[in-house]
Amino acid sequence: MKVTVLSVDRVAVDTVDTAVRPTQTSTAPKAKPKKRRSSVGLKLLMAGTGLLLVLFLFAHMAGNLKIFVGGDAFDHYAHWLRDIGTPLLPHTWYLWIQRAVLTVAVLGHIAAAVILARRARLARPVRYAHRPKVQGSYAARTMRWGGVIILLFVIFHILDLTTGTVNPVGDARHPHANVVADFAPSRWYVTLFYTLAIVAVGFHLRHGIFSALRTLGQQSPRGERRARTIALALSLVLVVGYLSVPFAVTIGAIK
Repeated sequence: MKVTVLSVDRVAVDTVDTAVRPTQTSTAPKAKPKKRRSSVGLKLLMAGTGLLLVLFLFAHMAGNLKIFVGGDAFDHYAHWLRDIGTPLLPHTWYLWIQRAVLTVAVLGHIAAAVILARRARLARPVRYAHRPKVQGSYAARTMRWGGVIILLFVIFHILDLTTGTVNPVGDARHPHANVVADFAPSRWYVTLFYTLAIVAVGFHLRHGIFSALRTLGQQSPRGERRARTIALALSLVLVVGYLSVPFAVTIGAIK
């Protein structure tokens, strides 16, 4: 009988010991997932490239508004852009450097957005039976379709007012004449496409600024209202500033 008891005790001890070990080792801290760190990096990439593009848009808008000062002033401004950096840089090199930087920023912005969107879908592989119509889904659809319209517009804009390929005048020496010919009343379809693209930029900018301000800490009800107001105001300024030029040409205020 003693042998039996000792045997049972040994089995019991061994059983308890093996049961405790996994519990003790399971309390070790887990490593932070690499995907989470890379997602943070992608969001920072989107924010940085977005800020660079927003600064360019406002600077470009300020330059466009010089057309209201007069044709000579606008042509002088356009030629001055080609001479920035001279004699350190050859003629027009600054513009090409700027275009290269903006192209990299746009591609980085798009790539980060696509990767983050795919990860968000993979994180929720099962779709909801009844998807609620919330503001977030509306904003996401606006950003996607707006991005496509903006990309198509950038391509047309380069062919129109940069290379002059599809512009009725297409003379780099007379930028004012190119703009006036581009938005003539007979080319209403160009003005319409320009309007759609700028409105899409406004929606894109409004959602982007609001999201950025929320990320920076404006998450209280009061902070959210402040973020919405700032985002709406900046996007409206940009839309009105850009659309004022083609509309002024179309109605004959700029000749």
